[in-house]
Amino acid sequence: MKIELKEIKNIPFAKILALYKANNWSAADKPKALEQALQHASTLVSAWHNEELVGLGTALSDGFLVVYYPHLIVHPNYHKQGVGKKIMDKMQEKYGNFHQQVLIAEASSIPFYEKCGFERAANTQSMWIHHEGGE
Repeated sequence: MKIELKEIKNIPFAKILALYKANNWSAADKPKALEQALQHASTLVSAWHNEELVGLGTALSDGFLVVYYPHLIVHPNYHKQGVGKKIMDKMQEKYGNFHQQVLIAEASSIPFYEKCGFERAANTQSMWIHHEGGE
């Protein structure tokens, strides 16, 4: 299966929303905010199988020292097929030499991120204020 990566932001939003809904991500409940967030990402890498959007990753960065990866999402039909790894490899082309690369991982995703070179951050603990619900 050939997966094509694109670093573009002019993706039809209906395709993006379908990807988020397929994964039951809460960001799908805030479509206007999600669309704005993706448009304002420092980097947005999308993965395509023919005309189907099958994955997406974003980065927020100061451009020199620190990058944060808020979104890495792959359609459930394409899990465990290397799509997420390809997206992270593409991010590493741009941010691989940065002083800090940071993300928050769900427990079930930790083995994937470890395969990508990430490790738990010493004695740190992720913290958040998380608002549920729609727009």
